[in-house]
Amino acid sequence: MGANATAIAYLTAAVCFILSLGGLSKQETAKRGNLFGIAGMVVAVLATALQPSIQSWRLIAGAVLIGGLVGAVMAKRVVMTAMPELVALLHSFVGLAAVLVGLSSYLAPGEAPGTPAEHTIHQIEIWIGIAIGAITFTGSLVAWGKLRGSISGKPLLLPGRHLLNLALVGATVALAWPFMAAATPEAGLPYALAMTGLTSLLGVHLVMAIGGADMPVVVSLLNSYSGWAAAAAGFVLSNDLLIVTGALVGSSGAILSIIMCRAMNRSILNVIFGGFGTAGGSKSASPDAPEGEVVETDAATLAQELAAADEVVVVPGYGMAVARAQHPVKELVELLQKNGTRVRFAIHPVAGRLPGHMNVLLAEAGVPYDIVLEMDEIQHELPSTDVVLIIGANDIVNPGALDDESSPIYGMPVIEVWRAKRTVVFKRGMSAGYAGVGNPLFFRENNRMLFGDAKASVDALVAELREDR
Repeated sequence: MGANATAIAYLTAAVCFILSLGGLSKQETAKRGNLFGIAGMVVAVLATALQPSIQSWRLIAGAVLIGGLVGAVMAKRVVMTAMPELVALLHSFVGLAAVLVGLSSYLAPGEAPGTPAEHTIHQIEIWIGIAIGAITFTGSLVAWGKLRGSISGKPLLLPGRHLLNLALVGATVALAWPFMAAATPEAGLPYALAMTGLTSLLGVHLVMAIGGADMPVVVSLLNSYSGWAAAAAGFVLSNDLLIVTGALVGSSGAILSIIMCRAMNRSILNVIFGGFGTAGGSKSASPDAPEGEVVETDAATLAQELAAADEVVVVPGYGMAVARAQHPVKELVELLQKNGTRVRFAIHPVAGRLPGHMNVLLAEAGVPYDIVLEMDEIQHELPSTDVVLIIGANDIVNPGALDDESSPIYGMPVIEVWRAKRTVVFKRGMSAGYAGVGNPLFFRENNRMLFGDAKASVDALVAELREDR
């Protein structure tokens, strides 16, 4: 394939990727966005494979086949509750790829840059690519462990942690000088490996210092890191499409992280430098758990309340994903709508363990997009709502985020469900949410608790409503 044909193919792929991001911004166009992304990637792989410099088709075909099979199996087997950790794991692959590309390009540079200035710039590109890739790789692995439950969700707040981060960054910069001055790749390799180890440690420490309740923002930020790592690899390989694609992913991930931080009243700098959600370690959760009287309800009683309600709002959370209750919830919504009840969903920006987690769950169940609203869109209508069903959510409806300054989630905007006439919490027990703090909502006068598995509870509720018709 000639240079002009390659440029046209890369331009076509880049346009497809831009259209893909545009499509993924809305639920209604998400499928179309995925198709554009697939088309762009096919064009990109074929255009790259047809380059005159490619010496072995077999290696490329084998890698694509193995990678495709592994990806297909993972996508087929993954359940929605495990989707966030899968995304974090995939981010780690991108980071590792950037590290390997940087090291291999350094050891076997191929066509050497023409001038000393070009050689220096190429060395800097390699250094930055390896550093970003290592941070992304280990940080994503820690995020995967936290989301999976293998690593505690509590933030690791080491004494002088910010100074430790600064020291690691300083050492990374300092090691660049002997690396750049090395006469041969063999002489510079120890410095590159040492830097890889330091930045890998930095990635671990940055994510370990972040509270588990704030992992959705971390996953979004790691998505941005993976994009910049891919862009850095593109510079190393002199591949324009990889640079463009990485920049698209990196910038969109950064924008999403900023949006989520604003939605949670947090600082993006705290996310980047670690300690996010800990208020700098100056505040801790209140030692006294909320106390009061809990009033339970049952499916029959709740069915009567719902049958008489004009306005119902459903607030889904991670517990709904765990119980796989989205399909019974859709059936419940359809029954209420047939009864003349106006039903809508209220989605918090960080509900679940991944941005858009609840939206994907509801779309999977076939819930119409037009009744799935963001928190800001429905917040002002809660006082006129008759019943709010809180299914598997906890921290995102915690009043302590507004009035308890000792809470680690203080300042985070929440869905103010307690302003409704009645709230009903579907929950297995009285355990704290992912942030590890109790929820005063459970003891409010207008709240009822429906204990048990969310799917079983919704199924029982659907059965009661069918009997009443």
